[in-house]
Amino acid sequence: MAKFVVKKTSTGFKFDLKAGNGETIATSEVYSTEKSCLNGVESVKVNAPIANYEDLTEEPVKPAVNPKFEMYEDKAGEFRFRLKARNGEIIATSEGYKAKASCLNGIESVRKNAPVATMESVL
Repeated sequence: MAKFVVKKTSTGFKFDLKAGNGETIATSEVYSTEKSCLNGVESVKVNAPIANYEDLTEEPVKPAVNPKFEMYEDKAGEFRFRLKARNGEIIATSEGYKAKASCLNGIESVRKNAPVATMESVL
């Protein structure tokens, strides 16, 4: 079963969304408080299943409204996604994927797993 793992860092708190196999499929920014980090988890749970999709690697880009997943290509030539909330804030990001199809699979995994993921704190 998927789970959100909340961790304390040297500068605050962050979460990782892990798939049932233990692989990290999305991660957060560092939040200043545990409460704000938990709010970020709830935002991902609510926004991921209803998020639109915007592919920034295709021309012309077809803009999507928030909440949305944005897929883009990083400087290393890998594909990544970020999940934006209704207010446009980035609430989760992915690792780099070599193939676009793998990145799309990551987006679908977040859509499917986030709403039902359990919580685990590693504080």
